[in-house]
Amino acid sequence: MPVTLQDSILLSIKRMLGGLDSTYESEFDLDLVIHINASLAKLTQVGVGPDEGFEIEDDQATWEDFIGSDKRLNLVKEFVYQDVKYAFDPPRTSFAFDAVEKQRDELLWRINVQVDPGEV
Repeated sequence: MPVTLQDSILLSIKRMLGGLDSTYESEFDLDLVIHINASLAKLTQVGVGPDEGFEIEDDQATWEDFIGSDKRLNLVKEFVYQDVKYAFDPPRTSFAFDAVEKQRDELLWRINVQVDPGEV
C-alpha cells in the first residue's frame, strides 16, 4: 500500500512548508530530511518515539511509525513542522524569531507533559 501525503513525515512537512511540491523529489529533500531527523531526535530525548531512536531516509517513514496511533501526540506533527521551518526558513525579524522560538518551546513542553506527566 502506498504511503500517502497525510501519513508520510517528509511529504507532510514539505506540504506544510508551502511552496514545496510534495509530489516530486526536490533539491531540498536532503536538507529537510536532516532537519526532520534533528527534530525527531529532540522528541526522542523527551520520551517520544521508539526507545532506540528514529530517523527518516525518504518519504516512506510515517507518523504512525514514529508515534504509533496515540492521538494525544498530534502536537508532535506541529512541533516537527515548527522546528524544521525554524531551521530551514528562519523568521526575518527578531520579533518573529522570538515568537516562533517560544511557540516551539511550548510545544515541546506540552509534548513532554503528555509523555511524562509526573515530571511537571
